[in-house]
Amino acid sequence: MDDRLYFRQLLSGRDFAADDGLARQMVNFVYAVGDRQTGQAVLVDPAYDTFGLLDLLEADGMACTGVLATHYHPDHVGGEMMGFSIEGVARLLERVSVPIHVQADEADLVKKVTGTGDDCLVSHASGDVVTVGAIDIELIATPGHTPGSQCFLVDGRLVAGDTLFLEGCGRMDLPGSDPAQMYESLTTRLARVPDDTVLYPGHRYSLESSATMGITRERNPVFRIPRRDQWLATFAG
Repeated sequence: MDDRLYFRQLLSGRDFAADDGLARQMVNFVYAVGDRQTGQAVLVDPAYDTFGLLDLLEADGMACTGVLATHYHPDHVGGEMMGFSIEGVARLLERVSVPIHVQADEADLVKKVTGTGDDCLVSHASGDVVTVGAIDIELIATPGHTPGSQCFLVDGRLVAGDTLFLEGCGRMDLPGSDPAQMYESLTTRLARVPDDTVLYPGHRYSLESSATMGITRERNPVFRIPRRDQWLATFAG
């Protein structure tokens, strides 16, 4: 499907929301995934400047037909955070009427944070597939950073949100975080993802913006301690 796959990695504060100081500080990645032949695309974690993101899609000849949320934190879906009000899916829905795809365990949290209702949320289980045109996107539940965190596997690419970065993984000291679940997500749920799959994280916390899972497994310290008890002692604080 590579010839028709539409895939863009967009950095907050640079590619969109360039005048937003918080967006520049948080260095969130938003992803656009779609089918070039049908002109349909979904946005992963649209925040800060949702109309600007929609404009970017339209400039590429694409139309937004849905949103995929990796987790409920406001820098990914909008809401109040650290005294800031971050634009997100609620604002996007003012311009387009599209479904917001979330893990079932996180639906209530997304509603609470964003103010959206049941009518626009689609709850999923791990292994569900969202199809955009002819492009299949597999949803993989990866709890740990939050109860309903999820990653998206599409055509040799893993969009990981805050579950996994090139260096490290998502924080496990926040409300709803669970270090034991994070360990299982990294070592079991993502274990079947091939080494040649390219990892695309939720933030630019490293010099590189992406890397193969093989390289990530070699370099990332979260994969260097195989025993669960030792891992929890090291990374769970």
